[in-house]
Order: sequence, then structure tokens, then C-alpha cells
Amino acid sequence: MRWSTYVSPRDGAEHVALVHDGELRALGAPGRLLDLLGDDGTRLAEAAAQAVADPWEVVALADARLRAPLPVPPSIRDFFAFEEHVTTSSAALGHAVEPVWYEQPIFYFTNPAAVRGPFDDVPVAPGCAAFDYELEVAAVIGRTGADLDPAEAEAYVAGYVVLCDWSARDLQAKEMRGNLGPAKAKDTATSLGPWMVTPDELAPRRAGNAYDLTMRALVNGTEYSRGNMSTIYWTFGQLIAYASRGTEVRPGDVIGSGTVGTGCILELSRVHGNDAYPWLVPGDRVELAIDELGTIDASIVEGRPVVPLA
Repeated sequence: MRWSTYVSPRDGAEHVALVHDGELRALGAPGRLLDLLGDDGTRLAEAAAQAVADPWEVVALADARLRAPLPVPPSIRDFFAFEEHVTTSSAALGHAVEPVWYEQPIFYFTNPAAVRGPFDDVPVAPGCAAFDYELEVAAVIGRTGADLDPAEAEAYVAGYVVLCDWSARDLQAKEMRGNLGPAKAKDTATSLGPWMVTPDELAPRRAGNAYDLTMRALVNGTEYSRGNMSTIYWTFGQLIAYASRGTEVRPGDVIGSGTVGTGCILELSRVHGNDAYPWLVPGDRVELAIDELGTIDASIVEGRPVVPLA
């Protein structure tokens, strides 16, 4: 199943829809994908049957105004789970890979209020002169779990989405000297979408530590990045188990993989230089595509001015 959230031309409100044969087959209620989560997938299956048999509205996918599948997730944990990215980006930031990375997954919490849809414009973070994309995949948690075993934790995934963690590299380098963060380097925008794909759709592509899904990034039509989800070092079962340690993961929580190898300008500029891979500026168009999961297609626009603190 592939689930989306869109703005209906019929009533102007957000609705949940099944993506089916090039169409959105919508539910009149509930209005949130979050409300179809919370169990073993039975609600999603029942809702899909209803959407196919008796949709509230049918909209051609090409004409749909898509939002993020979960426009305001309960939480977003973004991990750092691809070894190639960790190695290259650490060098670009001027430090070695910490041994702890191989001992346990590493993540930070980012801002649910900054979520944007797959085709929404993305503003440059205030004060940023080194704006970057990050090509990632994310799991959406389907039911509540605590202190999960890695062997069982992946069963708590309701689906997968494309994620872009837009990053202000100059702000990141500065603020992390304070031994906290990243914070303002990351919380201006996080793009999700275009839809959530349930794990059964991906099962035939199982490979390595995840799925054999090619991940690509293009800037202004030129391919910058190419990787594969299967090369992830920490499995999603391990990421979710670690996230649930001593607490809960809950329906709708987003678990980001971190950037696939070569999946950001920071890495590419480390290897090839900024002349070949300049930072993003207003007017740039960034496309982030993952097999089976769809494409984020965003235009970079001017950000807000910095408001002085004193």
C-alpha cells in the first residue's frame, strides 16, 4: 500500500488517500494518516479496501496537491547509519570518526514543526551561506513499543518515506563547538514524501541490511549523489530498538536513516571541491529519488533574515 496526504479540491481540507493506479482514492475521514496507525496494520488494510471500493473522492495523482504523508509527526529522530557518509562527512568537518559510532547508533531529535511536503519550496536557513541537502530514507512507526529487541523492532514499521534533512553546514560547524546539537543548523526544513510505502511492497527487494533501492540526488538536473539503501550499516531494527530503549516509540514517529554515502554536498565537496559541487542557493532545484518510494522535488528560496539576539 502507498498512502498520501493531500489537500482536497473539493473542500480545501487535508485528507488521507490510497495511491492506486495513478489516482488518489481518498477517505472522507479520518483526515490524518496518524489515525490509521496504532495496530499491526489492520486499520491500514481495512482503509485501503474502503478506498478502492468506495472512495470519498478520486483525484488524478498528477493533479494532486500533496502534503507530507505525516504533516506534523509526533517526533523525528534522525540517525547517522551509513558508514560511508559518517567517514567522509567527519573528515569534511575536521575530525575522525568516533569509535562510539560502531558501538551504538547515534541520532538527534529534529523539529516536527518544520516538516514540508515533497514539492514544497525550501527556504535557506537564516544566516546560512553553506546550505545542503541530505538524501535519506525514513521509517514511520506503526504501533507503540518500548525496550524492543532488534529482531522484533522492524515489525513496528508501518512504512517508509523519502526524507531530506536540509542542513546549514556553516551553522552546524559553529554551534556544535558547544558540545550540543545540531539544532538551528537543521530545524528550518525537513521534507517528507511523497507517500508512505508499506513494507510488504518492498519485500521482493530485500537485500543487505535493508532493501535494494537506488537512492539518487539531482541538482538543477545534474546527478550529484547515488547510493543504495541496502548499504546501511545499522539496520532499522537496530535503530528502532535503540530509540525505544528506556522509553517508547509511538505511532507516527519518524526514524531517519541519516545520509546515504555521497548523499550530500558536504561529502562531495570534501572529495571534489566546492567549485564542482557548490552549496545550494535560491533558484536551485533539488530532486531526491528512491526506487519504489518516489521523489522529493524542491525549489530553494530565500530564507528569513536573522533576528539579532541583542
